[in-house]
Order: sequence, then structure tokens, then C-alpha cells
Amino acid sequence: MNNSDMLVSLVAQATSEGTDLVTVRAIIEEASELGAQRMLEQVGLDDINAHEDLSQLRELLKAWRAAKASAQAAVVTWIVRGLFALLLLGLAVRLGATELLK
Repeated sequence: MNNSDMLVSLVAQATSEGTDLVTVRAIIEEASELGAQRMLEQVGLDDINAHEDLSQLRELLKAWRAAKASAQAAVVTWIVRGLFALLLLGLAVRLGATELLK
């Protein structure tokens, strides 16, 4: 039985025992609000600046992803350049251009 099934069962039990459905729903809503507030307190997002903090975290994550993509592109570029340099060096050796260095 998951949480939503348990909640439905408890609401059905409360209404069958004579409790008004509106009252039960109000209790559920208040409990949900209280649980959400507790969770925000636990993660440190219960103050006025929480919205700004989340915005800054999103910007930081966006910048991190951009930097990571840029670094990956730079690594690929350097690998390709290195391979081309090795190819040119191999061609120079193959064609006997090493004698020009003597």
C-alpha cells in the first residue's frame, strides 16, 4: 500500500465515522503545508531569500554545464590537432623530409 492509497483509506475511514469530508480535506491540506514547511527548513530554504538562492543555484548550474561543454570541446580539439600533427610527422618521415633537417 503506497502513501496515496493510505491517504484514501484514512479519508474513507474518517468520513465513515461521521467526520465531515471538508474537515478531513482541511486537515490533509494543513498537514501537507506543515510537511512542506518542515522540508524547506531542513534544506535551508525557509527564509525570504530562498527564491534568490534558487535562482543563483540555477545560474551556477547553467554556468557549470557551459564550462563543462567548453572544456570537453577544447579537449576534443586538442586531440584532433595532436592526431593531425602525428599524421603530418608520419608523412614527413615517409616522404624523406627528415633529410632536410640535417
